[in-house]
Amino acid sequence: MINKGCAVVTGASRGIGASIAKILAKSGYSVVLNYSRSEKSVGEVLKTITANGGDGCIFKCDVSSRDEIDSMISFAVKSYGKIDVLVNNAGISQQKLFTDITQNDWNNMISVNLSGVFNCCQSVLPDMIRRKSGKIINISSVWGVYGASCEVHYSAVKAGVIGLTKALAKEVAPSGITVNAVAPGCILTDMLTNELDEDTISSLAVDTPLGRLGTPEDVAKAVLFLASDGADFITGQILGVDGGFC
Repeated sequence: MINKGCAVVTGASRGIGASIAKILAKSGYSVVLNYSRSEKSVGEVLKTITANGGDGCIFKCDVSSRDEIDSMISFAVKSYGKIDVLVNNAGISQQKLFTDITQNDWNNMISVNLSGVFNCCQSVLPDMIRRKSGKIINISSVWGVYGASCEVHYSAVKAGVIGLTKALAKEVAPSGITVNAVAPGCILTDMLTNELDEDTISSLAVDTPLGRLGTPEDVAKAVLFLASDGADFITGQILGVDGGFC
């Protein structure tokens, strides 16, 4: 297998992040799997990667902490020489009436889902700019495009990720760096099943024109494309992976 370089994937312990890490490793990237709490789960992801002949390692850090992110980026560069792809996937979700959202809820949502993306991008960019090469792929959400009732704070930060993606893409394009986002629709993950009952999940599948919920693998394939040479002339774009939901 030809080594394509190093990819850092945040929130790689399960769901969409785990699938992204696996598909990038399978395609030839050495993957740094970031996690915050799920040590056992991320270990299983790495075990799968290595069993299939891939290369990877694990780094624990909280994406909302700039010092911890700087340590992870430094570790990745020292381990693999450079970072070719950064996938900002780590995130949290919460369903609440807008009037019930606490200041702590709001701050946590911003810290992880938006400041986490800011931290990772700002930490990785100096080396990418120096090399005039690199790809940044942010995971937003269809709700960041259209908004979701009872998820105002989640929708707001995911919209922020889209704004960050479009603006940063213009700023770093002269350095040969692309910045894009993937906006998943209703994806069958623990994040979805832990918050919604079976009837609601079934109705979401019915409301999706393709007649099913998406899978983490569907999102991972979109990320793989944006990381590939085939996407070299694509930047500042938001790729919806939603089965035609919106």
